[in-house]
Amino acid sequence: MVPVMEQNWRHLPAPARPIAAAASEAVAAAQAHDGDALTAAVDDLAALDHGLVLGTATRLLLEDAHPDGLDGDAVRDVLERTVRSAAAWQPDVDPHVILLLLAGALGVLEEDDTPPPKPDVLARHAALLLAELLKGRETKAVFTAALVEIERAQLND
Repeated sequence: MVPVMEQNWRHLPAPARPIAAAASEAVAAAQAHDGDALTAAVDDLAALDHGLVLGTATRLLLEDAHPDGLDGDAVRDVLERTVRSAAAWQPDVDPHVILLLLAGALGVLEEDDTPPPKPDVLARHAALLLAELLKGRETKAVFTAALVEIERAQLND
């Protein structure tokens, strides 16, 4: 198992704490290229309703990295970097799933009749994507910012 610094998530609303904890574990495992730890964390994460939190964290990281706007080339770059980095130790990485996660985070995912990937596949790929986007960033700060953004959006709706 990847030694992860104990995170204190008490500042978050109770429903968000297990998502933040499981996502942090999954991202740490992905960053360490620890397949066993990633599988364990993904199992925990897949059992939770993680899509909104991880999608918002992804969007915030993309916006922060591209303050002048995000174009197709920037999205392609993130996709390629993520797949290349993950493929070195996760040969089953699926570029299409990474693209779905990026499109969903950016709000441009078009619904069709194709069934979505299974929750564990989405959770694993989200961890791989976030591991790439979080390089040099503090995981706790990003997940906290994502939850603040979600709360703000819900209050304004």
